Amino acid sequence: MPVAPKRPVATVATVADALARPESERVELIRGTLVQKAAPTGEHARTQASVTRRVDPFDRKPGGKWPGGWWFASEVDIQLGPELFRPDLAGWRRERLPEGIKGRPITVRPDWICEVLSPSTEDVDRVDKLQSYFQAGVPHYWLADPIERVLEVYRRTELAYALVLTAKSGQKIRAEPFDAIELEVDALFGADPTDD
Repeated sequence: MPVAPKRPVATVATVADALARPESERVELIRGTLVQKAAPTGEHARTQASVTRRVDPFDRKPGGKWPGGWWFASEVDIQLGPELFRPDLAGWRRERLPEGIKGRPITVRPDWICEVLSPSTEDVDRVDKLQSYFQAGVPHYWLADPIERVLEVYRRTELAYALVLTAKSGQKIRAEPFDAIELEVDALFGADPTDD
């Protein structure tokens, strides 16, 4: 009687496997699988830089002219349990991380993550990362679509992320957790702001 060939055993990657990869590979470890991050388009890069500039008043000590109270980083490795992410932007409240952002990977859960959507990985951001960030307890999650110029703002509730704001080109908004200042949606996607 012929013996059926053995199927290869699927191996689950670890955080150590992901961190051992060359930086140029831009990988994340999601549910045991190494996932390649999309190469950024011009629209993606401009949105990432623009969102950073718009939330910049928060990247300082609290008090004074600007709201403050946050640390921000882009494209840093963040370990959340057995998974490793490199979100486009992440922010931590200084009261939770008084010494600042240090090391690789960062093992303290962010208080805010913003992913800029890319066509090739949109489903990962909308489904896999959304589920993982929720499970890890990330309180605020933004999805920025640079092609459609739409911002989605999610707040973590006990059961799931709640979509608390959807905004499009031409609107001015107050988007949590940065609702202390008004943001122009167009400026988030790289247009010149009208208030500068």
